[in-house]
Amino acid sequence: MCGIVGIYGQSPVAARLYDAMTILQHRGQDAAGMTTLDDGRMRSARGIGLVRDVFGEQSLAGLNGEVGIGHVRYPTAGCDRPDEAQPMYVNSPCGIALGHNGNLINSERLSAELFEQDRRHINTESDSEVLLNVLAHELALNAGNGIEPQSVFNAVDGLHRRCKGGYAAVALIAGVGLLGFRDPQGIRPVVLGRRESARGVEHILASESVVLDILGFELIGDLAPGEGVLVTLDGQLHRYQSPEARSHTPCIFEYVYFARPDSMIDDLSIYKVRLRMGEALAGKILREWPDHDIDVVIPVPDTSRTACLPLAHMLGVKYREGLMKNRYIGRTFIMPGQEERARSVRRKLNTIPLEFRGKNILLVDDSIVRGTTSKQIIQMAREAGAAKVYLASASPPVRYPNVYGIDMPAASELIASGRTEEEVCQAIGADRLIYQDLADLEKAVRGKNRKLDGFDSSCFSGQYVTGLDDGYLEELEARRSDAVRMERRQNAG
Repeated sequence: MCGIVGIYGQSPVAARLYDAMTILQHRGQDAAGMTTLDDGRMRSARGIGLVRDVFGEQSLAGLNGEVGIGHVRYPTAGCDRPDEAQPMYVNSPCGIALGHNGNLINSERLSAELFEQDRRHINTESDSEVLLNVLAHELALNAGNGIEPQSVFNAVDGLHRRCKGGYAAVALIAGVGLLGFRDPQGIRPVVLGRRESARGVEHILASESVVLDILGFELIGDLAPGEGVLVTLDGQLHRYQSPEARSHTPCIFEYVYFARPDSMIDDLSIYKVRLRMGEALAGKILREWPDHDIDVVIPVPDTSRTACLPLAHMLGVKYREGLMKNRYIGRTFIMPGQEERARSVRRKLNTIPLEFRGKNILLVDDSIVRGTTSKQIIQMAREAGAAKVYLASASPPVRYPNVYGIDMPAASELIASGRTEEEVCQAIGADRLIYQDLADLEKAVRGKNRKLDGFDSSCFSGQYVTGLDDGYLEELEARRSDAVRMERRQNAG
């Protein structure tokens, strides 16, 4: 998962891009980068680490220009080296810089096509470089005697026909302007906003609406599946709906875990979605365990707090904060290597023993992925004196890899893969385990929004909205399991 932002401004945008990237830091802590367009020149800075580590006063001072894009990421593919951070750049045609959120599931085949047919060389393992070069090639084919808005959108149509997967992207095209587009199924999110400044109208594209709130932009709306937006250098906004668009099926994990609760995605409030998730989970507990002996409900911070509040209320038990979080430790399930994740849980969380001692505790988490965090938190609760430790997950068992940009590549690393719920309960050491039902989760996320055709719930159901080639999951696991990535990092070091 990554965060993207693009701003067409009426004054230098580097400082605002920096602020936007820090707002989106929850979407990726592995690398950060920014590119601005300054009087026909692309100026760029990028590197490994948090936004505050990559950018200093001197680097920001060199990023002149009133149009620019920014990117934060965690690694699903590539990014072992600083040159694999984004935005990425090609110099033909015109000069294009691109930042991408998502994952292409046919990047290997596309990379071969680009070299053999399009005469373009891919120099990294990043599918974002593949996406960029496909866009560049399609733009060259459609440029004719000059690059007009429609020729840009025709190029995006060509990209949609060739690229398969989930993606939202922002791009700078020298001499043309700021481009944004969303995949044909609308799997990955991107929103559009505007504001009036003293010098004229400004536009913004971002992964989440919270960026617009904090930077003072008005939300126009989400890009539709397959939609492209181009803000030309004269400030004109052009919107285009691609005929390549398919059914609107956003990734449900955005609502479960990744997005900030103060964001709106596809006209859905993340906060309200998570409240409904808690209500649905409480309903299941009351149906299946009406005589429960839960004394207190404790959320696993931070994402599950919103769901935990209505759950405790409906169960009629106390809500307590029993786990304190060190906010300077990154998200554990996206860290490279099981040992690193295990160490990080203890550094990340600490108990308040008074809230556990002698009580039957229901811990509530948004999801259970690899099980590393759950197992250690349950053990911490027992060490703090809990009589019994139950665990409830606001989402169903994660049994399958997410292939559209969330780092769950290897099924063998998912604790629920190949296990029954009772076996998962035993593996993590809980006295009882309650999972949300998928139908209840989808109903909770949808709310009253009937514009969506469905969701990509593939990590729960194994049904992938784009379809997958035979053998794809096996190839993915062979390339991107923990063992493979750790070996690659060691070799790179």
